[in-house]
Amino acid sequence: MSTLSKLLCATVITIAASTAYGASNYPVKPITLIVPWSAGGGSDAVGRQLAMGLQEELGQPVNVVNKTGGAGVIGHMTMKMARPDGYTLGLGTAEIATYKHIGTADISYTDFTPISLLNVDYATFTVNAESPWKNLSDALSDLKNKPNTFTVSGSAPGAAYHLSFAGFIDQQGIDPQTINLVPSEGAAPGLQELAANGVHIVFNSLPETEPMNRSGRTRTLAVLSNDRLKRFPDVPSAKEVTGDEWTQGSWRGLVGPADMPEDVTKRLAAAAKKVFNSESFQSFMKDRGFGPVWADAAGFEAYMKEQDEKNAVTIDKLGLAN
Repeated sequence: MSTLSKLLCATVITIAASTAYGASNYPVKPITLIVPWSAGGGSDAVGRQLAMGLQEELGQPVNVVNKTGGAGVIGHMTMKMARPDGYTLGLGTAEIATYKHIGTADISYTDFTPISLLNVDYATFTVNAESPWKNLSDALSDLKNKPNTFTVSGSAPGAAYHLSFAGFIDQQGIDPQTINLVPSEGAAPGLQELAANGVHIVFNSLPETEPMNRSGRTRTLAVLSNDRLKRFPDVPSAKEVTGDEWTQGSWRGLVGPADMPEDVTKRLAAAAKKVFNSESFQSFMKDRGFGPVWADAAGFEAYMKEQDEKNAVTIDKLGLAN
């Protein structure tokens, strides 16, 4: 064997051994957790709580880095393009299942290694306290029989809660384009507009809506989910009223770039499950009003696929498709 061949063979063996060592002893150095949204927001809070737990479970620092911009595109693209060695992870959010369909960026759920789903928050169907609609059935009847009469707010076009609301409306046989969207920069301005009778409906999470409900200015007719939420037992689920299942909402989960080593992914999934089940994480989620929902890697992948397929249909019907 020539000297060059020997050198190449030794190099290959060294690299293979190094890779195997790195996988079996993972992690051996600090981990970066990308959060694609600004510091101080909900995703940032969940990401930092997750990072603290993972650090304890894995025995290495887990550093949160906020990569913001482009409605989450910058951060998600950073996750996608990272080296798939388990040392750059991300808190993926519901927008993963929208970018490609809207044409915002070449990002899809298939670009990531799913590790675990951690949180799902469902949209609500909330109206002014003085609305003539006493329940969800009343509202759906009017929306169906009086097209192009009513307005809705709560987000920008194509955001997770907008797609959940529009998809639910479409499921009930109502063209979502017959309900005029008044865009807002999130829940707060949408709720203020609702309280002032500027719009008829607002969609957002129940924790965001609850203060206005308590003040007597708004009423939530239903949460767009299959079951009532434990923290809000008096609010009916949409399935109770319609008999139809609906589970689309805003979600967060732990992901890595595609093609991560299987043993590294399993190590991270086991650690994430311990963090999720810990008293500190559950208390944090409850106190913040976030909905803790667990799914392992296979379940998370199936969930993202389902959300992607639902979003594709809804985005097309809303005329938002690229």
